[in-house]
Amino acid sequence: MQDFNPDISAAEALVGLPVADVELSLILATLRQTNGNRTHAAAILGISIRTLRNKLKDYSERGFDIP
Repeated sequence: MQDFNPDISAAEALVGLPVADVELSLILATLRQTNGNRTHAAAILGISIRTLRNKLKDYSERGFDIP
């Protein structure tokens, strides 16, 4: 069992934002940190590579710049 101890000030900064926007920001930030390595980013995020690819396709179609 992991000890989940979030940074309260960081979490409070997200209050009021739509979950979809927070998810988008987290996915893109993770991709930047992994230098665009989608397999590694998916592992860090705890999602399948297929889910990540589907989300990135959707973001790209909506006009977001994908690393």
